Amino acid sequence: MLPRRPAQIFRSRWSALYWAGGVLFFAVTTIGFGDGSGKPQSRAGARQEEPARDAADNPVSNEDMAALRKFIDG
Repeated sequence: MLPRRPAQIFRSRWSALYWAGGVLFFAVTTIGFGDGSGKPQSRAGARQEEPARDAADNPVSNEDMAALRKFIDG
């Protein structure tokens, strides 16, 4: 996001404004504005998480996770 010589950005106020606008545009397009309420989302109001799925698109059970943990731990 910075040019090769960052000092050139601030030689002109217009170039500094264009640069800052580009940074803001990049932030909004990658992160977004949020839900618009301005309030942090509580866990009770959060969407229910879908269960994890394996490569065959089957839900992963707790027994599968226990077997994987046992395999990883040795």
